[in-house]
Amino acid sequence: MKVTEHIKNAKKTLFSIEILPPLKGKSIKSIYDLIDPLMEFKPPFIDVTYHREEYIYKKRVGGYLEKIAIRKRPGTVGICSAIINRYKTDAVPHIICGGFTREETENALIELNYLGIDNVLLLRGDPIKTESHFTPKKAEIILHSIWYNRLEV
Repeated sequence: MKVTEHIKNAKKTLFSIEILPPLKGKSIKSIYDLIDPLMEFKPPFIDVTYHREEYIYKKRVGGYLEKIAIRKRPGTVGICSAIINRYKTDAVPHIICGGFTREETENALIELNYLGIDNVLLLRGDPIKTESHFTPKKAEIILHSIWYNRLEV
C-alpha cells in the first residue's frame, strides 16, 4: 500500500520507524533486533535511509592519486525487501539524487519494481565530507526529473 493511502485511511495518528542501515560487517539480525520490539506498535511502514558513497584517495606510483569509492553500509533496497518479507509491512527506501549515475538510478528502480516496492522517498542528499556545501551536477538534476516522472506521486 502507498504511504499516501495509509495516511488517507488512518483513523488515528500514525507513526513510522526510520532505520539506518548498519555499518558493514553487521548482519540483518542487527536490524531485526532494533525493529522487533517496536512492531507491537504496528507501524504502517518503515523508512530505510540511504547514505551516498564516500571516497578515499590512494597514492599510486608516480605520485598520482586514485579516487576509490567505498561503501560503508549495506543496500537500502535489500534491507527493505528483508523488512517486507519478515514483518509483512511496507518499507520506504530513501534514494538520493546526489552521487547517483543514470545507471545506478535505473538499477535501483528495476530492483524496487521487481520487489513490488512502490513507495520511495527521493532526497537530494548531503554533501560528501570533502565538500563544504552541496552543488548538484547537471546529470543529477536530470536524474531527479527522470525519477519524478517515472514514479506516481
